[in-house]
Amino acid sequence: MRDIALVAFAQTDHRRSSDELSEVEMLMPVLHDVLARTGLKTADIGFTCSGSSDYLAGRAFSFTLALDGVGAWPPISESHVEMDGAWALYEAWTKLLTGDADTALVYSYGKSSPGSVRDVLTRQLDPYYVAPLWPDSVALAALQAQSLIDAGETDEPALAAVAARSRTDATANPHAQLSGSVPQGDYLVRPLRAGDCPPIGDGAAAVVLAAGERARELCERPAWIRGIDHRIEAHGLGVRDLTDSPSARLAAEKAGAFERPVDTAELHAPFTSQEVVLRKALRLGEDVRVNPSGGALAANPLMAAGLIRIGEAAAAIHRGDSDRALAHATSGPCLQQNLVAVLEGDPR
Repeated sequence: MRDIALVAFAQTDHRRSSDELSEVEMLMPVLHDVLARTGLKTADIGFTCSGSSDYLAGRAFSFTLALDGVGAWPPISESHVEMDGAWALYEAWTKLLTGDADTALVYSYGKSSPGSVRDVLTRQLDPYYVAPLWPDSVALAALQAQSLIDAGETDEPALAAVAARSRTDATANPHAQLSGSVPQGDYLVRPLRAGDCPPIGDGAAAVVLAAGERARELCERPAWIRGIDHRIEAHGLGVRDLTDSPSARLAAEKAGAFERPVDTAELHAPFTSQEVVLRKALRLGEDVRVNPSGGALAANPLMAAGLIRIGEAAAAIHRGDSDRALAHATSGPCLQQNLVAVLEGDPR
């Protein structure tokens, strides 16, 4: 099987609102940045894949407009997933495995500011029995958090500590939307306070993948994808144990995460309680640096936050801050869908 690596990563400065920019205008600087890091031009890219959501954009086939930022002429090999960009990366990885291309550009973006994200995300729910009740994303996360508290696996002070650590770490991340001392605030839905929840904001991210020796030509220390897998759990919340994530555990096992220890983990945990679930499911010990970038509690642009977790893990390897990292992305209510990638740098 071909060796494939992330060789470049770029993202926007994540903001509460970018009303003055279209999706294309928000995306263009990121695409220019990620290509400049490798010296590649658009014509040098063998495959392009994107992730976004028409529900956020408010129009069908909205991703076609973003192709203006890539440049679709001369014709390019391109695909799109109606998911977080982490799943677009998975498709690009499989494309490179076939040998049909040696390089791939993956990007994703989302503007959450124009509408009520909490309400938009109810469209993910069972349309017959759950969606008509209109439980929004925070209410469902609160249900999961209360399940953890009732099971004795966490408490409100522990959740507050997760938030404080994440946003303190984010002070070193110039792209973070929230960082430093952020108050926990009032309850949004008990037991979750405002500080337990992700910021709402706009943002975009992009990565470049390359295969074999091409990766070493483009990057001094490539982040090799040693394994990647994604799994999904039952749609019905009532048939799931919300205190655990068997799909994340299985994805990690299939990706080879348990074969050797990792030193860094970038977890897509938009709510503090979800980090508790993921730490257990992914068997992360206290010696593992979790979300040194601040994670989704520092910036959570929908459709890009999962790709950013993989990009941040790769960037840590590029800088020499990590040798073996785990990256995680999620989609759906209460960690319903999970993707896990294991990245490694060359021995030093």
